[in-house]
Amino acid sequence: MTSPDDGGSQPGADAVLFPLVRQAVDRLADQLGRDADAEANGAAQFHSWLAGRASGGTVTQAMTADGGGALSLPTEAPQQLYNLRSAGPSVQRLVLGGHLRRLREQAGMTTQRAAAGIRSSHSKISRMEHGRVGFKARDIGDLLTMYGVVDGPERDALLELAKETRTPGWWQAYSDILPHWVEPYFGLESAASFIREFELQFVPGLLQIEDYARAVIRLGNLPSEEEVVRRARARVSRQQILSREDPPKFWAVMDEGALLRTIGGRDVMRKQLRHLIEMCDHPAITLQILPFTAGAHRAMGGPFTILRYSAADLRDVVYIEQLTSALYLDKPAEVEAYLEVIEEVSLQAKPASVTPDLLQTALDEI
Repeated sequence: MTSPDDGGSQPGADAVLFPLVRQAVDRLADQLGRDADAEANGAAQFHSWLAGRASGGTVTQAMTADGGGALSLPTEAPQQLYNLRSAGPSVQRLVLGGHLRRLREQAGMTTQRAAAGIRSSHSKISRMEHGRVGFKARDIGDLLTMYGVVDGPERDALLELAKETRTPGWWQAYSDILPHWVEPYFGLESAASFIREFELQFVPGLLQIEDYARAVIRLGNLPSEEEVVRRARARVSRQQILSREDPPKFWAVMDEGALLRTIGGRDVMRKQLRHLIEMCDHPAITLQILPFTAGAHRAMGGPFTILRYSAADLRDVVYIEQLTSALYLDKPAEVEAYLEVIEEVSLQAKPASVTPDLLQTALDEI
């Protein structure tokens, strides 16, 4: 996988729509037998990291793996809910559709009856509830009235969200060069509260510098250098989610081969490794290296990304990029299978506390 971008709402409204769920970190901590009761203030850590970067200093990484192989996870302070505007129309439609479905079911109403209320078909109601079509404000208003949501903050929030579904994401500026099957990933990634990734051949896309990204993208069959440059810019633009006040937790495991394989030449690779060392201090990032000495492992089949959400209307998603297409897996059993694999690989990998030293060793040897 070369990374999913190259192919080869108001605060009150959000509070009503999306109750915070701490399932990702809590579930992992429980499964690994760890008490996740260390104090962690995400906003304070993030501002501390920014201050450290400005002054040239460093701060301690928020999520680390200790030398004993068990994972030490902080208790998450309640985060601000993500801004749906950054998630793009695909995610917004999924969220709004899921909320409409719950309201209809709570009202004891069939899709046929709901469809009659907006002079439409039950198949359209189904497509709306699955986020597969756009929304008209009039239809949403009529459905909410039928479902008993005639006024108040919930109605206002949903009507506002319906308007936002017509606002294109920033990545639409690159729609002429991005494969159609990769565009949904941008919105899904922007909305995620926890991102886990395994990379076999390359540095994870969220941690790539632009020169490295260009070198990777050139490995594909692109018609011009201009397209290479634009795709690289699109990839780097994705990294803005790590600079938000409420960045998603990003936990990546990278095979040792990705460090030793020089891409883009010696100078580019050295810049990339120095960037990875710097990003190890980001309070929302955990980076582990899977050494060759770990031997065979269950993730040898290829790279994948798991996107997890605190929003009740979004299912967790496994993203697997292929040469000419991508898979989006969201069935609970499928997601659970990949979670088991990445947790196992995380235990086989070197602890995150030694990652800067491993990166510095690789840097010294180039």
